[in-house]
Amino acid sequence: MSWNPALEPGCPSPGDLDAIETVIVPRARDIGRFEVRRALPAPSRQMVGPFIFFDQVGPAELLTGHGVDVRPHPHIGLGTVTYLFQGEFHHQDSIGTNQVITPGAVNWMVAGKGVTHSERTPALHRQHPNRLFGIQTWVALPESDEDMLPTFSHHGVDALPVIEDAGTSVRLILGHAYGQQAPAHLYSDAFYADVVLQPHARLPLPDDHEDRGIYVVEGSLVVAGQTFEAQRMMVFRPGDALAVTAGPRGARLMLLGGATLNGPRYIWWNFVSSRRDRIESAKEDYRRARWGQGLFDLPPDDRDEFMPLPE
Repeated sequence: MSWNPALEPGCPSPGDLDAIETVIVPRARDIGRFEVRRALPAPSRQMVGPFIFFDQVGPAELLTGHGVDVRPHPHIGLGTVTYLFQGEFHHQDSIGTNQVITPGAVNWMVAGKGVTHSERTPALHRQHPNRLFGIQTWVALPESDEDMLPTFSHHGVDALPVIEDAGTSVRLILGHAYGQQAPAHLYSDAFYADVVLQPHARLPLPDDHEDRGIYVVEGSLVVAGQTFEAQRMMVFRPGDALAVTAGPRGARLMLLGGATLNGPRYIWWNFVSSRRDRIESAKEDYRRARWGQGLFDLPPDDRDEFMPLPE
């Protein structure tokens, strides 16, 4: 979820292979009716390009009458990307956005100096058993944009470029890759894509980005003679020309990366910043709950509850 249940996030130690800079085994966390697997940040790798959090949400089966209710909670210094394979989320935020996201579409919320938002299963979706399966990521902002006003954009499935060739389908979610450009406005060089490979299909990695990573969502992937099953992230050395091959069952992958930022970021709960004092100020502002008088307000139509600041 875009809510982080850990104050100081961590991940099990990865292993290294000769052809790959880092292999990350996500940490699983049960947050109620479903499981979240967090690949970033990891002990040996805080970011891949500007991507600083990477969560697989589900897959989960939710019974009739049940759904996800992530109460309003705050963010600073980052952009959140929600991308679903199955299910729906109703997003509401403090700048007035009221948007349901469905599979294949993109919600791109840039927190800047401060925003709150909630994510809930729509009421109509709760009237029958429903599934939830998707990826949520956080993108750290450049220092020059950390104090920008918050923004939100939604891009439907038909707005995203799709590149298809020889058993390969690449849907570009953010940024630029393979000669295509996604519609969302970014603040640093990056790419993010949903890739479906038929059995034994090959995919070259983009060669115009400094950092490049792959997360195996389903199936398996062969990289330099090594096989990786689902729920593994590989981060590759900059500049290496490399192609990967789907296993005998095919594979679904998330590609991500871009230019590295000018330095690491501090992370506490849902706050990301290049400066500790900015995080301390945001903590104090949210603790006071002076909605609309400081950095934070609540979504106009979701003001009955909020997630308190952890102690």
